[in-house]
Amino acid sequence: MAQRPWRRTGMKPPAPAAVGVLLALALLALIHLPPPPACSPLPLPASSPPGPPREVVAPLSGGQAHRKRLPMPLTHLQQEQAPGRSRRRRGVERDTPPWLSADDLQKMRLLSSGQVVSKTRVPAHGQIMRVGLRAMGDAKGDAKGHAKGDVTPASPEGDCQVGRCGLIKRPGDLYEVLAFHLDRVLGLNRSLPAVARRFTSRLLPYSYTDGALRPIIWWAPDLQHLEDVNNDQNSCALGWLQYQEMLQAHRPTLVARDAPCSSIPHSEWSRLALFDFLLQVHDRLDRYCCGFQPDPSEPCVEEMLHEKCRNPAELVLVHILVRRSAPSRLVFIDNAGRPQHPEEKLNFRLLQGIDSFPAAAVATLRSGRLQSLLLESLRLDRELWESQGGAEGLRPLLRTIDRRARVLLRHIRQHNLTLFEDSPR
Repeated sequence: MAQRPWRRTGMKPPAPAAVGVLLALALLALIHLPPPPACSPLPLPASSPPGPPREVVAPLSGGQAHRKRLPMPLTHLQQEQAPGRSRRRRGVERDTPPWLSADDLQKMRLLSSGQVVSKTRVPAHGQIMRVGLRAMGDAKGDAKGHAKGDVTPASPEGDCQVGRCGLIKRPGDLYEVLAFHLDRVLGLNRSLPAVARRFTSRLLPYSYTDGALRPIIWWAPDLQHLEDVNNDQNSCALGWLQYQEMLQAHRPTLVARDAPCSSIPHSEWSRLALFDFLLQVHDRLDRYCCGFQPDPSEPCVEEMLHEKCRNPAELVLVHILVRRSAPSRLVFIDNAGRPQHPEEKLNFRLLQGIDSFPAAAVATLRSGRLQSLLLESLRLDRELWESQGGAEGLRPLLRTIDRRARVLLRHIRQHNLTLFEDSPR
């Protein structure tokens, strides 16, 4: 009997204690297990908190919806989108202004976020570079090609012929982006898509990748150029006197036996005159500055062009271009214009010979909403928007255009000019 206490002290712990130890070990192991694939160690909030627009973005056109990423670089063309609104209407965001077509948005996306895959200098334009672009949506096709081993190197001419090229212009030409949006807001639809972008590609010279914001304009592959190397910025050779005679005839007229100009109707010149007057683009219709007294620093004075105003027979129009696919529609290029041109020197020569204007564009000018419509459109270009300080920074430029619009409306009233209905786009 004296041995029983010793035997009890040598016995194993009772079963309930063992179970407790095992449970503690199991809980410890569970704590150190990795989270299941469907969860995140730091779950995102159910709704995005207030913050910069770039926190929740969506591509402007086409393609499959991608998972939201935070943050998104502002070099991509973006459209603010509320949480949960990921569906697209035929490739166009629901909140996209109606004056921008799905084709416009696709080209703007290519210009703003396409990868630079080739470069070509533009003859006689030292500060302009033509680049081939690979759209983000082409990544899947490229990946398939790499898998098959049949990918060919980027061909500058091949890319451009299928509409995958753009012209990178000087930082001082950023006004061309605003000009594109003005063209679309007014329903003219004659300018080529343009966006603002900062470039980082190693293919480009340092002067193009130094962080400066530059405009890039979509390259139309079928622009028609004259074979004359000294006049290749035109689809037809047209002098000022011929132009005025053609406007008075008020019908398509064969000019110097050149077919392209004979196909351009009177209404096209009316659209061009309205557009150029609002932006004060002189290079097309009045590159000699005959319609105002230029400052000595003006290129038309430095290049001694202004002296030719004494002889109208020597004056010619430039940048009169059409596309082979649409020979009766002008294409407006080089639209930088003059945002700072003084109001007392507005060039009314741009309107000379024009006796009618497009009704839809004039209605927009009369509506009093031109500035707000332009802001709505320009907001899509995040790079331009932020570089100019948003709405407040852009308003001085828009007020200038609005004042010119009122001057143009007064000109229409005083001269009792007519309006014509636009043909379908």
